Amino acid sequence: MPALNGLLTDGWLGTAIEIDSEPDAREIERIRRAVFGGTENRPLRHLGEAQTCYVITNWSVFAGSWWVSDDRESLRYARAQQITTRETIDLVGIAVVDGDIEAGEAFTLMRQMADQGRRLRLPGSVADLAC
Repeated sequence: MPALNGLLTDGWLGTAIEIDSEPDAREIERIRRAVFGGTENRPLRHLGEAQTCYVITNWSVFAGSWWVSDDRESLRYARAQQITTRETIDLVGIAVVDGDIEAGEAFTLMRQMADQGRRLRLPGSVADLAC
């Protein structure tokens, strides 16, 4: 998609976030284990989810940020924390409405994603993406 060409080079993602506070790190580890099932022998498993949810709910600079995921447990937890959540189907629908991609092409793309093993909620029809 041409609109994505500058994703990294144009700074669209912004500056990397660094969590360097020990109290923050301890709470993130607690969330990683208690909420997402992280284990000691796999310290990176679910770390990103725990970090992101923690930062959105505890750092004022990220208040109002969206949690974007197709993982059911991540979405459940984020919603329980009153974090605005979006799934791939939502983002693709926004792209269709904004004219960034045609609904039929978006529908095909999402089906291809599922065929490649991505677990995501799929639209029932092309029309479901145009609302």
